[in-house]
Amino acid sequence: MTERLDIGSPAPDFTLLDQDGAEVSLADLRGRKTVLYFYPAAMTPGCTTQACDFRDSMGALQGSGYRVIGISRDEPSKLAEFRDRDALTFTLLSDPDHAVHSAYGAWGEKMNYGKVVEGAIRSTVVIDEEGVVTLALSNVKATGHVARLRRLLGIDA
Repeated sequence: MTERLDIGSPAPDFTLLDQDGAEVSLADLRGRKTVLYFYPAAMTPGCTTQACDFRDSMGALQGSGYRVIGISRDEPSKLAEFRDRDALTFTLLSDPDHAVHSAYGAWGEKMNYGKVVEGAIRSTVVIDEEGVVTLALSNVKATGHVARLRRLLGIDA
């Protein structure tokens, strides 16, 4: 299992392709609070529920100074399809070799239908304007996670 990030530690640097094939780096995110959420696969039921919850909470999150970025192992073309199909209004990043997942503690062993498998661990990391981890949640549930995150961040639900 990958280690979780410590609160107060610098967020691991990365550069990944977004849903349109453009590079996005951690350095590009400086100056604004960022919610990075890691999910197993675009267009699956749980991941769609979670993405739509983030979409529906964008007004409150942006109003509190947060940007949202979803990260999965899906290729940019599938991420673009996911964005378009579900009218997602935030950036989706492709991490096909799961290196960023691993660096953020979002890759490792998990239970899937009673079996231990290795894969993406649904996780959320909040990074401040300076690139420091302020919150790290691992093994979260797809349903209800965004409401819980909003409560933890002090954003009215």
